Amino acid sequence: MVSQRLVAVQMDPLEHINIDGDSTFALMLEAQARGHALFVYEVGSLALGEGAHEPGEPSRTRVSATMRPVTVRREHGRHASYGEAERRSLGDMDVVLMRQDPPFDMAYITATHMLDHVHGTGPGKALVVNDPRWVRDCPEKLLVTHFPDLMPPTLVTWDVAEIRAFRAKWGDIIVKPLFGNGGSGVFRIRQDDQNLNALLEMHFARSREPLMIQRYEPAVTAGDKRVILVDGEPVGAINRVPSGDDHRSNMHVGGVARQIGLSDRDREICAAIGPFLREHGLIFVGIDVIGQYLTEINVTSPTGLQELQRFDGVNGAGLIWDCIERKLGN
Repeated sequence: MVSQRLVAVQMDPLEHINIDGDSTFALMLEAQARGHALFVYEVGSLALGEGAHEPGEPSRTRVSATMRPVTVRREHGRHASYGEAERRSLGDMDVVLMRQDPPFDMAYITATHMLDHVHGTGPGKALVVNDPRWVRDCPEKLLVTHFPDLMPPTLVTWDVAEIRAFRAKWGDIIVKPLFGNGGSGVFRIRQDDQNLNALLEMHFARSREPLMIQRYEPAVTAGDKRVILVDGEPVGAINRVPSGDDHRSNMHVGGVARQIGLSDRDREICAAIGPFLREHGLIFVGIDVIGQYLTEINVTSPTGLQELQRFDGVNGAGLIWDCIERKLGN
């Protein structure tokens, strides 16, 4: 018998989600079905301070947030009912789901540092999913560079001359902001495209961050596959197909999800990266595969659970909670 757990969900406003596609909502429904108590809070209410203590006793670091108890249901227009908001210690929770969307900026990184203080199991601790240290140390477009044999030709740099040389070598390229998400700011620049210099000037005038440059893979026209891994093991995949007037397949920008199975190459990629994910507490991960190549490893707020359930009948949220409960000792 699984005991009830207190689950705090750090997320963007619950009121505004798409209940038919949001993976956080799927995780909340599954937790509730298992008898766990749900609370929601937004990252802006996090506070880190020293807890009260008596003279002579050691001080205690306290991380708190203004939370609301919540009940969720799959009903449009009334998918959430809330209790009274109150400031609570995250150390009173059993689980914290870190599910706010990027951008992966200093605010996001600071939140992971704060959550480091509570991550763990036992009194005064909460299991943070995914492990905040490794979310911080594994930004998706950089983590993938630790597996160069699985990637398409890739360059990360500030150096404009290096970017020009990369295009001269490979011709058709993709230019990505290193810490963007959802396909925002991703450009395809062909060999004869005269906009590269202007694009680089615009980016570096506005940002101190380097760019990621990858060889364009024509296989993307058949789809950008999202493979979902739970504790390092692949549990299924969906295919995201670009719309006719856009090279990007992200569903945030009009890509359409389609059913697709796991290929031998997908399993090979997962076998190569799975041990790293498992060892570093990255329980829920979504990787992007175009053709034969791994392009990103998403650890911040992966998506795809509801599409996987609809297409293949795989309850990814249930598998994630099975893993969480094992780690809690249920």
